Order: sequence, then C-alpha cells, then structure tokens
Amino acid sequence: MNIRPFRIDISDAALADLRARLTQTRWPAPLPGEGWDRGVPTDWLREVASYWATGYDWRAHEARLNEFPQFQTEIDGVDLHFLHVPSSVSDATPLLLTHGWPNSFVEFADLIEHLSDFHVVVPSLPGFGFSSAPGTGWDTARVARAWAELMRRLGYRDYVVQGGDLGAYVAPEVARVGPVLGVYITAGLGIPGEGDLGELDSAERAAFAEMMSQDWMNGVDHHSLLRAAPQTFAYGWNDSPVGALAWMAQKFHEFGGGGRPLDEMLDGFLTNLSVYWFTETFGTSSWSFYSSTGFAWPRGQKEAPTGVYSGVPGIRRLAARESEIVHWPVDNPAGHHFIAMDQPEAYAADLARFVTQVRSMR
Repeated sequence: MNIRPFRIDISDAALADLRARLTQTRWPAPLPGEGWDRGVPTDWLREVASYWATGYDWRAHEARLNEFPQFQTEIDGVDLHFLHVPSSVSDATPLLLTHGWPNSFVEFADLIEHLSDFHVVVPSLPGFGFSSAPGTGWDTARVARAWAELMRRLGYRDYVVQGGDLGAYVAPEVARVGPVLGVYITAGLGIPGEGDLGELDSAERAAFAEMMSQDWMNGVDHHSLLRAAPQTFAYGWNDSPVGALAWMAQKFHEFGGGGRPLDEMLDGFLTNLSVYWFTETFGTSSWSFYSSTGFAWPRGQKEAPTGVYSGVPGIRRLAARESEIVHWPVDNPAGHHFIAMDQPEAYAADLARFVTQVRSMR
C-alpha cells in the first residue's frame, strides 16, 4: 500500500551526455529515393537532431511534467509510476488512461488539461518510462490486474478505463478484472478477420481496402522485429540517440493516420523520446511484442459498455459480437495512434460524452 511521491529529476550530466552524443553522430550517406521512400530522410533527421541538441529545452518540459502530481508504488514486483490528478468536482468520475507503444504517459500531458471535471490516473506501463521493467510472464491481463489494484489503493471504484494502441488491449482486460463504468478505446475494434471478408458489403469492403493501404499497415513490421530480436536492436537505440530518434520518427510518421505532421508536434515527440532515452527503456518497453506469438487485434468484452473515439476503420456490427457498443462516432478528427497528443481537445470532448452516457446508464 506504500505510495511514494515522485519527481522527474534528470541530471545535468545525463543532459550533457545526450548533447555530446548527438553532436558526434557518424551520419550515413543518403540513399536514393524521394521523401520517406527509404526511411527517415537524412536532411530532416539532421535538422531535428540539431534541434534536440541545441534548441529543445528539456528542463522546460521536465518542469511542465512535474506540475502533475506523480507517484510510485510497488505492485506485483514492479515499481509503477503514475500521475494522479484529482478533480475539484465533488462527484467527478475517475478516469484511468493507458498509453501505448511507442508512447508514454507524455501522450496525455495536453489531454489532462481538458479533463478537469474528472479524477485522472495515468500509469506508466511496466518497462516504460519511470516504471520498472517487468520480468517474464507479463501480458495485458496481468497489467490489468495491476491497474485494478492501483485504483483500489487510490480508493476509486466505478471508473472509466481508456486505452489506445497497447492500452486498447489492456483496457478491456481491466473490465474483466472488476466492475468498471465503461471501456473507451481509441480504435481497433471490429476489424474484419479472414472469415469476415466474404460478408462485407461494398462500403465495408472499400473501407477495409483503404485501411489496408495505409502506412501504419505497410511500414516497418515492428511486431516481427521486436518479437524476434528486441535485445539486438536495443543496443543501438540505447547507445545512439540519433538511432533512437530515427526509429521513433519512422513509427510516428507511419502511425500518423491523417493527423498533424510530425513537425507540428515536434516538442511533444521529443519529450516522449527523451523519456525513453533518459530511462533507457527502448528494450524493456517491447515486452508485449517478445511475449506474444503473433499479431492480433484488440478483443472486446461485455462486462461493461464500450465506446470508441474512432469507429472507422472498424465495423460496428463486427465489434458488437464481442462488445456492448454504445458509442461509435465516425466523424471525429483523425490522428490514429497519437490522437490524444494530436487532438487533445477533440479527444477529451468525445471521452466526456462517453462518460456522460455510461453514467446515465447506471
């Protein structure tokens, strides 16, 4: 039950080391091709690396993150880092927010400002950021049990659990552990399987074809890479900030999904990356991949009503086979993996609509 206050305090020596490594990069020659055809463009990466070394102000972003009340507590052998931002509203609904990969709790820094009517809890997943690394045997169900225990320690019940990317796998599992008001998923429910393709109508078939053509479905196969040899690649990411920057930029570019260009959210991107760098969690954050046997879309649940931020590209009637779908908008602003960072106001407004709906169903 020991909950300890926590504050981010990166040493001056760690900052100096990062800047030195960035300025001593041995740059490869650019390969032929236009734009992102061969990966992250060299000129763009040089410019961003220079900004990270000499223009980006970690101390300002560190101070901003430290404005949120932060804590650590040990659950199931892991020291979990979390933000706990209570509301001044007397009957506020607790919200449990779960980030994904390759993100961190930083994903919600702007979003929290739009959620003042809620008690907000944001844990860092095991092995991510300031949460310690898990041992073997961890899966999303085990994370869900830890999340439920965390909310119990904080005195919360009847809460709404949110998740995107890896969080979209964790959030339904939390509902299976214990009673929650509702489960809110960024996207990923109702994706057709091979056996569903023959049943799709023309509009559904077109939407599915559009989804399959997107960068996030056809880019670097990080699932296979991190399932096969995460230790091998972690050496480079842990030692070379430019290698880590290129890897993160590749995934943020592929995962954009119609949201703002990376250049327009660069400081948020670099803050997230800096958390990975300073905590040396590039390898430990990949446990969900190397602990899996292959890729599968998130599973629904029927213990609590479910809402999504973006129904598309999923198909509601398919999602309803596993979930009690009560909220399925199709016209929210785009942004895919990083929508909470990209469109925090729109995301918060839709999440609030879902909470109002599930509270009225009690």
